Formats: sequence, structure tokens, C-alpha cells
Amino acid sequence: MSEIKNYTLNFGPQHPSAHGVLRLVLELDGEVVQRADPHIGLLHRGTEKLAEHKTFIQSLPYMDRLDYVSMMANEHAYCMAVEKLLGVEVPIRAQYIRVMFDEITRILNHLLWIGAHALDVGAMAVFLYAFREREDLMDCYEAVSGARLHAAYYRPGGVYRDLPDRMPQYKPSKVRSAKKVDELNKNRHGSLLDFIDDFTKRFPKYVDEYETLLTDNRIWKQRLVDIGIVSPERALSMGFTGPMLRGSGIAWDLRKKQPYEVYDKLDFDIPVGTNGDSYDRYLVRVEEMRQSNRIIQQCVQWLRANSGPVMSDNHKIAPPKRVDMKSNMEELIHHFKLFTEGMHVPEGEAYAAVEHPKGEFGIYVVADGANKPYRLKIRAPGFAHLQALDEMARGHMLADVVTIIGTQDIVFGEIDR
Repeated sequence: MSEIKNYTLNFGPQHPSAHGVLRLVLELDGEVVQRADPHIGLLHRGTEKLAEHKTFIQSLPYMDRLDYVSMMANEHAYCMAVEKLLGVEVPIRAQYIRVMFDEITRILNHLLWIGAHALDVGAMAVFLYAFREREDLMDCYEAVSGARLHAAYYRPGGVYRDLPDRMPQYKPSKVRSAKKVDELNKNRHGSLLDFIDDFTKRFPKYVDEYETLLTDNRIWKQRLVDIGIVSPERALSMGFTGPMLRGSGIAWDLRKKQPYEVYDKLDFDIPVGTNGDSYDRYLVRVEEMRQSNRIIQQCVQWLRANSGPVMSDNHKIAPPKRVDMKSNMEELIHHFKLFTEGMHVPEGEAYAAVEHPKGEFGIYVVADGANKPYRLKIRAPGFAHLQALDEMARGHMLADVVTIIGTQDIVFGEIDR
């Protein structure tokens, strides 16, 4: 009689649930997973090496492309690391703008996650609902930076420019009647802050809609409850951070434990799970969207009441205003030197981390006094979570692997960095 062997299966990288370019080599006994071996490097951006050949400002847009769902959160860690080396003080208004956009980014990330996770598991409608709200927040990105995804809005020393007083509006066209356009522009007649304020009032109702579709849905619970359980001890020992760690019952959040910018002045709660399964991680992220909404509302109130600069006035770090640059020779020289040569960062090393939507996103930078980083190391949250995929998937069915990939909220730009 022939010897019975386990079946080896390639899952991805072309699989629709492989979240980009994940290749999993699965060892199966029937449909039960015995071993899962993640193969990475199929995307490989080479960001850390590229940064060594770019000035500090030129390296910034690479950060957007690491986790292309949480763009401004990546920029934030990079800017904080450079600012730590420079010893520069960021204006308070810029800090509030950064925190507001960090939380907008968190909601953007979790909306894509909930849509993609539900789609992986078999629910179609949630994806369409989530993208309806993403559209509004993408418009906020576009209003401040001109780009909908890769914003490059944060800069060492503050942010690129202040919030606009007008929100871009839709115009009538062959496919949109004047009546339809008026309806679309209903909440776009004020400033960007008015638009964001309007969104925060509408958003809790939208989250209720997602929960109506999923939270008590028996098929959703059958697919997520008791799938990919990770104990608090294992979550800590495997380097989990963010919702993956909080889903296992550990209330660790850098915004509370190691506050940066103005998080210590804001009121919000940290959601924590109890069972450490995929369903708990789902509940944690849904509640995080509600908490982010609270933070954004507080930032909008403060920004409405307080004006001020949004960029450092040190022209060795930040460019002078365009008007000054065109009328003053000294300012023109500062502008020219900053954009050709870049800023010179003092010798030293620094690590800065933010509570990224996926976990702790850290930048470790070593400077040798030149205008480029000597070394740059990125601490990406998804990398630590992916190593646990083997442990989380063992003993589960093949279909559950898709749920586990979804619950980890993997984006490959930061893993194959």
C-alpha cells in the first residue's frame, strides 16, 4: 500500500485573497492545514536602501508607498525621527493637524480592511459601503495635498501647508446633472474643517450599518469566532502590536502609553478583546473607528478656535513662503539650497514610532552629518504579524487561512520593504 503524504499547495501570489503578493506554501492533510510557510520578497521595494541615496526630504514620499493604505501615518513616524535628530519644535497647530490626519488615515485603513476582509470571507455589500465613506476621506487628502493616495503632506518641522478655506466642488458634466451636482456639493460649501466636521457627525451611523450587516450575522460569526486564537502571552512574545495585540486582551497603545504630538490632550478609549480570535480583532477595529471619529471631532474644534503657523520658521529645515522667496534674495537662496542640497542633519541616531492603524510603525535612522540618512531601518507592524500565520493557521481548514490573512490586515509594501 502506498504511503499517504500531506498535500503541498501554493496559495497565491495571484490569489484574490492574498492581499497583494503573499505566497503561502501550505501543507495540507485533506483540508486541514498542517503547516503554513509564507514566502515574501515578491514585491521588494528596497525603500531602506533607496533612502541612503536620497536627501531627507526626497525620502519622504517613499514612506507613503510602504503601507499604501495608511500613507500619512508612515510619513509621521519618518518626520518624527528626523525632527528628533534635528531637535526641532513642531508648531502646535501642525501637531493637531497631524493627529487629525493620523486618525482620518486610521479610519481609511480600517474601512479598506473591513471591506476586503468581508469580501474574502464572502460578504459583498460591505466593500461597497466602506468605499462610499473612503471617497469622502480621500477628498480630504486631496484638498490638503493635491493627491488622493500618496500625499507627502507631513514634512520635518510641520506640514506642507495649512488647511484650505474652500472644499473642491463637483461640476455639472455629461454624466452628472446640475441637480445631482447640487446634492453632491451640499456639504462642500464651507472649509475643509466644515467638511470633516460634517463627516464626523454622519460617520457613527455608517459604522452602525457595517455592524448591522456583520456583527450578529451568523455566517460571519461562524467564519470568525475561534479562528486564529492567539493568547496574550504568545501575542507579546511574537511581537504583535496594534489591533492584533489589543484583540488578545492587552491594552497597549502608543497614543496612551508613550504619547506623542497632542494625544495626551485628547479624550479617547482603547478597545480591548477577550478571546484573541478573529472576531475579537474585528470588534476592536470597528470600535477603533468610533474612537478615531471622537479624536477628529476634538481636533476640528481646537483647529477652528486656534490659528497659527504650521511649519517651523527655521529655513535650514523648512522652505520660506513663496511670496518671500520671490521678493527676497536671502529667502531665494534658502529655497534653492534646501531643494537642491537638502537639510544637513546632525550626527546621531533616533527611533520614532507611531500607533499606525496596523500596529507600531517605527523608523530608526542613523545620520552622519550629511544631507542623506546613513542608514534607515523600518519597523513595520505587518512583518511581525505575518510570522505568526503558521501558528495561527495550524489545525484550521484551508478556507480559514483566508480569514486569518484578512484578520492580520496585511499590506505587502511594508513587509517587502
